[in-house]
Amino acid sequence: MALNYPFSMRVLVAEDERLSAHILETTLRAHGYEVVSAADGPGAWEILRSENPPQLAILDWMMPGMDGVEVCRRVRQTAGPYIYILLLTANSDPAEVVVGIDSGADDYIKKPFDPEEFLARLRTGQRIVELEEKLRLQATRDPLTGLLNRAAILERLTLELARSSREGTSISVGMADLDHFKRVNDTYGHAAGDAVLRETAARMVAKLRPYDLIGRYGGEEFIFVFPQCDAAKAGAIAERLRVFISDEPVTFGSRGLIVTASIGIASSLGSRNADLLIREADTALFRAKHGGRNRVELSPAVISREVS
Repeated sequence: MALNYPFSMRVLVAEDERLSAHILETTLRAHGYEVVSAADGPGAWEILRSENPPQLAILDWMMPGMDGVEVCRRVRQTAGPYIYILLLTANSDPAEVVVGIDSGADDYIKKPFDPEEFLARLRTGQRIVELEEKLRLQATRDPLTGLLNRAAILERLTLELARSSREGTSISVGMADLDHFKRVNDTYGHAAGDAVLRETAARMVAKLRPYDLIGRYGGEEFIFVFPQCDAAKAGAIAERLRVFISDEPVTFGSRGLIVTASIGIASSLGSRNADLLIREADTALFRAKHGGRNRVELSPAVISREVS
């Protein structure tokens, strides 16, 4: 599974002057950008701190409620994907421009602006955002399977546990291990092993819910995070995964290799202890392995706030 980096480029236009906003939005749409609009500073801030903010932001310096400089400061104080910010200003005082750049803006353009210069500066921002996205994916993705790597999936698990604790909902973790994987490498070579890992990862992704998470934990071991899901529901999902993994042979050259997986499931209600939850799932995986492999085992314990 090769890593790809396609994502549509969304641009926030935060401008309270309707004529200027109309010109900006029309220009952007004519050049293939998806436009999101805000009429004041608080509206721009709400959009930029949302779960899926635009990758580029064009902020007027002077806006009602909160100026563009303050919006920049707030954006730079938050975590998440990098947002390229272009400030619009009628001020030509170099000292004021320095204030804007120091607040976190990447570039600025004076009003009234030249459309060609504006688009050139925006394309520079787009290249930077695309590079940032590539670097982010390389840092969080397993290069062989395209899944989240170990550090990234554990970080997401921590976030989901915190959310589950706040909302009082169940969350489950699954640990999966491919059965007799060493035999594949020893018999057919590591290229065959890599093909098995890539295909198995793709099959598991295909059977997960849109909001479930999967990562490569190490070697032939994978970890799942099932938000808003108790052990019984997670076990049913894991059973679908198990069947789908072994349903068709994995093709490598002229060979078709049958692959199976053992899966252990553990659930939590209120606990934020990721290590304990993973250990419980790993113990269930151990029972699956020693119970004959190619099966799903559920941990009988529910990790609660009191237990952790």
